[in-house]
Amino acid sequence: MSDDLAAPQSTRRRLHSEGESKMMKRKVEAMREFRRTMAWIIILAVIVVIGALVFLGSMGELHLHMVVATILGVFISMLLGCGLFALAFFSDKSGHDDVVTDASNSRDLSRNGTD
Repeated sequence: MSDDLAAPQSTRRRLHSEGESKMMKRKVEAMREFRRTMAWIIILAVIVVIGALVFLGSMGELHLHMVVATILGVFISMLLGCGLFALAFFSDKSGHDDVVTDASNSRDLSRNGTD
């Protein structure tokens, strides 16, 4: 039997609430960092779009449809690619991955009957 289960109920509640408090702080900090990262990604995407338009302009005449397609294609591609990476880091730092890992470990233990 683990120490948490042997402890009085009030102690378990306190430990549980302290754990939740740590988890909330971790999530808040991870969300803050995610927003900061997304702001940098947007700035970088705008710079890359400008660079792409300058490059295309140096190669020849720019048409409206080409400019719109370049802006949308480059910007959305940068946002999607970098944003998904940022979400993976957010998931890890916020503790979402820990919850999934704990759930799969307990499922695997119950399958083996060594619970």
